Amino acid sequence: MHRIGFAVTVPAMKRILALLFLTVLAACSGPGSAPLETPRAPRFGDSDPTDWPGRGPAAYAVHGVDASKFQGAVNWAAAHAAGVNFAFIKATEGGDRRDERFVEYWDGAARAGIQRGAYHFYYFCTSPQVQAQNFINTVPRVAGSLPPVLDLEWNPFSPTCTHRPPASEVRAQVRVFMGILERHYGQRPIIYTTPDFWDRNDIGSLNEETWLRAVARPPAEIYPGARWTFWQYSGTGRVPGFTGDVDLNAFAGSPAQWLAWLERRRLR
Repeated sequence: MHRIGFAVTVPAMKRILALLFLTVLAACSGPGSAPLETPRAPRFGDSDPTDWPGRGPAAYAVHGVDASKFQGAVNWAAAHAAGVNFAFIKATEGGDRRDERFVEYWDGAARAGIQRGAYHFYYFCTSPQVQAQNFINTVPRVAGSLPPVLDLEWNPFSPTCTHRPPASEVRAQVRVFMGILERHYGQRPIIYTTPDFWDRNDIGSLNEETWLRAVARPPAEIYPGARWTFWQYSGTGRVPGFTGDVDLNAFAGSPAQWLAWLERRRLR
């Protein structure tokens, strides 16, 4: 057997190694974000439905879910087929906790064609800088992803942090956290919050884009004068692909407005 020899120059070897590195990196980063598509109509149930005045959430065309490890195994393809157009997935909590199913959900939602974003549950016992870094270390910056979400609510059941600082301190920490994430991801985060947290801490004065929880009455009654982009209207939704209850959410606009919002607010 004859050997065929060849020489590889140093620059060529560097190009080969760089290509291999990018290939491995792409394989490890999971699927890209879902392409834009006309939103699908929701076909959801509810284990404890609210008797909404007027049409309630049915007045809105674009619906989705939010999920954490408590949802267990999820069939994201079935969820998308049933009208889940977007999913906000819990990534982190405080300064060092990560949701055990974040990567699984993050990849699964994208593969199913669902617009995905990640959220952070904030603790007031750890600095905003440390918490922001926890989120950044967990959530990849992937073009096409939804902007990050800051989840602001009191957690009286926390084993480690039940501290409730003054409203002015709450807002100051929020500004720092959101500024760090905006600089990293290139999009201003969305604030998710609840009625009591909104009122006590004057969250409306921050003038940020919001995702509001209102499961018994419409947002206009609970957050008078507030503008919102997402409305969490149920914590007892029944959606194909999920076992048990899951949170349901609506986007404040038409299908055309949804696509325009995505063009403007998805990560670049």
